[in-house]
Formats: sequence, structure tokens, C-alpha cells
Amino acid sequence: MSESLERVLSGRSWEEFCDTLKAAGQVILRPETPQTEIDRAEGWRYLTRLMRVGCEMMLECADADFPTFYSASHTTVKIGGDNPDNLYLNAAIDGRREYRIRGTRGTVHYLSFGTRANRLAVDGTMIETGNLATTELKTEADGSFEVILSTERKGTNWVRMTEQSNVVLVRQTFLDRKSEEPAKLTIECLNGPAQPAPLTADVLDRRLMSVARFVNGTARTFADWVKLFKQQPNELPSRDQAMFQKVGGDPSIHYVHGYWQLAPDEALVIDTEVPRCTFWNIQLDNYWMESMDYRYLPAHVNAHSARRNADGTVRIVIAHSDPGVPNFLDTAGHREGSMLLRWVDADRYPVPVCRVVKAASLQAKASNDPAAAEARS
Repeated sequence: MSESLERVLSGRSWEEFCDTLKAAGQVILRPETPQTEIDRAEGWRYLTRLMRVGCEMMLECADADFPTFYSASHTTVKIGGDNPDNLYLNAAIDGRREYRIRGTRGTVHYLSFGTRANRLAVDGTMIETGNLATTELKTEADGSFEVILSTERKGTNWVRMTEQSNVVLVRQTFLDRKSEEPAKLTIECLNGPAQPAPLTADVLDRRLMSVARFVNGTARTFADWVKLFKQQPNELPSRDQAMFQKVGGDPSIHYVHGYWQLAPDEALVIDTEVPRCTFWNIQLDNYWMESMDYRYLPAHVNAHSARRNADGTVRIVIAHSDPGVPNFLDTAGHREGSMLLRWVDADRYPVPVCRVVKAASLQAKASNDPAAAEARS
């Protein structure tokens, strides 16, 4: 009897899975994490969300011979500063195979395809192995297209793979989600078997433990990030992009992560120039780097929705309640958390100027500002 068969038949595989998941709770209990009701409750919920998407990624949709697209971040699963303007799609791949993605372009503002070596369950990394962005994608007159994933260049639209590639990431970024149509996509393996093999103890054992390690590795990675960001509260400093690319960041995006921390009577004012770029947005996240619930709250603004100043600059205001000014982001009952500004295909990367003010001062100015009153209406 193989070890994996013994583990599955005896239940030891399940027991170790549960024990490894339990260990992930130590991330939530780190001494630097906020010990408030909302932050602790969201921390435990965060682990359940990681487990849900881990099961999709590492178990249910892990057969690279028969890949299918699933969403690794959405309204109720949020990882590493998930973009409220994005539709994320992932699919399992194998660097020894070849794949074809077929689709129709739709009208979504930005579309990219990237292959990655996903090692989030091993060492908390997801290294880029190939990328194809909107500006490089060639479509037919009717908007249809094909993308080939392979180690050798093939086809009109090609995304490089290496032997380490095991996931393809698709990012669809909206300027206005209500009016834009997402791309419709399918993926198939071109040189795999004719039908899936029956589930075995070895496969189940490996995949189940990968789920648990994914939860642990992902939680630790982003908790380490927040610990770093927390050293410079209420700032959006420029940082080395290598740390963000290591976990699957889009190479076209310049990420500006920060940490906000506000007393009940305070607000954070962020002033920034806006470079020439394909897209930009800024979002407010909780401590666990989950975007605030943008379905119901003003949690982000982007190049389409933001109200600019007369000189082209933008002012964003983070506060506990609406001070009646444009580009307000709601803290949603939190006292602290993370935040993220993205510049996509930008010609430069301005460093925003951030300052903490009394919220009452903003309300007083807004009451005497006809432009602000017009924006509220």
C-alpha cells in the first residue's frame, strides 16, 4: 500500500489538512495585527475565503489537462489588494503542454494574459513567465481572437510558458463596469489526453495539502506586506516593484501600496498628479488587504469616476463619514487598514502627497464650496 493511499484510507490526510489550516490562525493572532472586533472578525473570515479559493485553485480546477477558468478574487474572495475594477480569471496549465484561449474582445478597457509559476502554496511567490497585454492583442474584425500558450512562439497572439508555468491569469479592467462588456473566454489543452483520469488517493492527498499550504502561505505573505506598510502610516511611498511582481503582479502596473490609520475625528487627504497612462485607480482596503465592499460603499475611484481639479491633479479623501467633497472613500467602520494606487502603462510615477487633517475642517470647506456642492448633487 502506498503512503498516500494509507493516508486517505485512514483519514490521516484529512487530519493533517485540518491541522495545517488551524495553524494559519497564528497569522491572524500576530502581535502587530489590530485587536478590534471588526479586524479580528474579518481576519477569520479572510481565512475561510482563502480556503474557498484554495479549493478551487488547488483541488477542483487543478487538472491542467482539462483547464477551466475560475475567479481567484471577486466580491466575496479578496486577496492582496484585489482590484475593484477587475474581473479576474485563472486556469491551471502545465508547462509541458500547449493551450489555446479563444474569445471575443468585448469592450472592457484593459485585458491582459499572463502565465505564472504559482508557488503560493510552497514559498508564497507567483513568478511571471510570460505576458500579453491589450496593446499587443490582435483581434479579427468581429472582435474574436485566439491566444496560444506554449514554450515556443506560435500563432498571432502568443504567451510564453516555461516548464515551471502552472497557471494563466487573465485581468479584465473596467473604467465603467456598468457600461463595458467583458471578454468571453474559453481555454483548452491542445496536446493532452482524451479524457480525465479517475481521482486517485495520491492526487487527492497532494491537492488537499496544497490547499492548506496555500491558505498559510498567502496569509503569511500579505501579513508580512502589511507589517512593512505599517511602518509608514498615512503615506503612499514609492517601493521596489520586485516584491509585488513576485506574487503575480502585472508587469504593466506600477503598484503604490500604503497604510492608513485615522482617529475618529481625522481624515486623510491624498493629492497627486496624474501621468499619461492606460488606467489608474486608488482603493481602500482593510488590514488583510481586502478591498472594502465596493458593491455598496465608495471604496475606490478610477480614471473615469474621479473628479479632477482644474489643473488636472486629483484629491482623494479617506474619512469615517462623508465630508461632502469629491472622491471620498469610506473607512467602513475601520480605524486602520491598507490602501493601493495603481498606474498602468504610465509614462511616470508621481508620488502622492498625503496629510492627516481634522474631518470637520473638510466639512466646513465643503459647505462653502459651490463646486463640491455640485459634485454631491
